[in-house]
Amino acid sequence: MTVIVQPTGIEPADVLAVARGDAKVELSPAAIEAMATSRAIVDGIEASGRPVYGVSTGFGALANTSIAPERRAELQHALIRSHAAGIGAPMPREVVRAMMLLRVRSLAMGRSGVRPVLAQGLVDLLNHGITPWVPEHGSLGASGDLAPLAHCAIVLLGEGWVVGKDGGRASAAEALHTAGLRPLELAAKEGLALINGTDGMLGMLLLSIADAEHLFAMADVTAALATEAMLGSERPFLPELHAIRPHPGQAASAANIHRLLQGSAIMDSHRDDLAHAVQDAYSIRCAPQVAGAARDTLDFVRVTAGRELISVVDNPVVLPDGRVESTGNFHGAPLGFAADFLAIAAAEVGAISERRVDRLLDVTRSRDLPPFLSPDAGVNSGLMIAQYTAAGIVAENRRLASPASVDSLPTSGMQEDHVSMGWAATKKLRTVLDNLTSLLAVELLSAVRGLQLRAPITPSPAGRAAVEAVEPFAGKPGPDIFLAPVLEQTRTVLAGPALRATIEAAIGAPL
Repeated sequence: MTVIVQPTGIEPADVLAVARGDAKVELSPAAIEAMATSRAIVDGIEASGRPVYGVSTGFGALANTSIAPERRAELQHALIRSHAAGIGAPMPREVVRAMMLLRVRSLAMGRSGVRPVLAQGLVDLLNHGITPWVPEHGSLGASGDLAPLAHCAIVLLGEGWVVGKDGGRASAAEALHTAGLRPLELAAKEGLALINGTDGMLGMLLLSIADAEHLFAMADVTAALATEAMLGSERPFLPELHAIRPHPGQAASAANIHRLLQGSAIMDSHRDDLAHAVQDAYSIRCAPQVAGAARDTLDFVRVTAGRELISVVDNPVVLPDGRVESTGNFHGAPLGFAADFLAIAAAEVGAISERRVDRLLDVTRSRDLPPFLSPDAGVNSGLMIAQYTAAGIVAENRRLASPASVDSLPTSGMQEDHVSMGWAATKKLRTVLDNLTSLLAVELLSAVRGLQLRAPITPSPAGRAAVEAVEPFAGKPGPDIFLAPVLEQTRTVLAGPALRATIEAAIGAPL
């Protein structure tokens, strides 16, 4: 696959293809023309001697400092070197690749006043598999992701670090030489255009949207399997009960769970025996209300990210009529708010999942399942400590769900006196979603154990698919085993596409 960057923007799928699938990137002729037209305006301003921020002046608190024409290229190089000031462990490769593609996208819209060769330089890094070493700390989310983008930009100059084949730091100059690429010389405004954007935040948010979509679908699966294993009722998931509270995510989640519970001999065994449970606990009965609200939150985040994908995020911007105007479009508040909201939703999806795990393991509430899902409890502890692990992760997610976007520290001599913390918001969102993967994996393993213990009564098609996916490495209920590798493999099964695809085929509908 090749992603063609147009001056009208790119699609979320393009970002995923480049970030995770190593798709090639090309600039369209229209994008090249848009950049060349924009650059001609900047060249005209330079020739006229007019003072314009970032072209003939310094940056931030130095915006009123005039820069002589013969030093303006030096200014741009100095900007990149001084702003590549991050510290800490390197950001994941997929984040850096997404960030570079999104900066190409923004430059290609023809409002940044840069030469096409600048965007082509980033495209060359992507296509040669060169990943800049971008430290995790440095961005405040306004003016955009300055330090992370500077760590990408400095590689174009033949300076700084890239990620080596062994995962360690390597020389950018050597990486360019090996790939047959030459360092770039920056012209006026180009250094600023390379770093003044929300591309790191947006990249992480787009990756998170894809991950959350899968995890929220799998949360319906694990909720249905846990309900089945605990002899819960399917009646709270009837569509007419959700039509009277018309949240679309809730209706979708309820329909999923109801569909997943069909064709189950376990459900048939107690469907007409209403005395065994007049009402299920909230963690079962309210699963669609929580997971559905998370789905609706995700829809809001998708809209925000979609708007950002067609936005010009730079400062100053070059308008078609020849004006160069300062903007605040680099501010990451829209992305920070969205990331914090999604982190709250994802944390709650994980929290209610852990409550179902606790019920599955508690002999007083699990409806005749053995303690901790061990046939020989006492000598054996079953999944007791897996629930401890889940409880610890829930506690961490609650801490991470505290919004980063309500924080702000002034910088640059009070010129940048309100920042978004959007980088922090999107970075911790990724941690919340990774933790949610672990929580749902614990529920999947616990539900499979519960379904196995209901034998010889057979589970739903979804339940059978889950047992068939997990049993080869988890075995059947019996003496305790080394549990950590089982949990890791269950995580892999839950995070991957195969089990979901099998279940969707079994129920004849997408989740």
